[in-house]
Amino acid sequence: MGRPSKYTPEMLEAAREYLVNYEDHDHAFPSAVGLADVLGIGETTLYRWADEEGKEEFREILDAVSRRQQLVAWNKGLKGDYNANLVKLLLGKHGYHDKQDNTHSAPGGGPVETKTTFQFIGVNA
Repeated sequence: MGRPSKYTPEMLEAAREYLVNYEDHDHAFPSAVGLADVLGIGETTLYRWADEEGKEEFREILDAVSRRQQLVAWNKGLKGDYNANLVKLLLGKHGYHDKQDNTHSAPGGGPVETKTTFQFIGVNA
């Protein structure tokens, strides 16, 4: 038999507290790594607990940390409080991606016909 789990009602309460008061821990935004640090456990333990039967409330807290991170990134980014590159990186972890469509089509969906001409302009001497 292994050592006893650190998962206790006090640990669950500390996780709830982090979700609401992450800034009290000098964290700019809530994160799984920040939660793990505050709880004194590894990130793998965090995700293992979230997957275990009977720990649904912990799973919901971890999910809420992710949602709050997304919301904080959006709001702080839109207000200009966070660097745009940081916001882009954070939101990339939530499925948002920069995408440029470089396909072109003519009216009706056909290919675009292009005509290239070259003209030599000489200098009169």
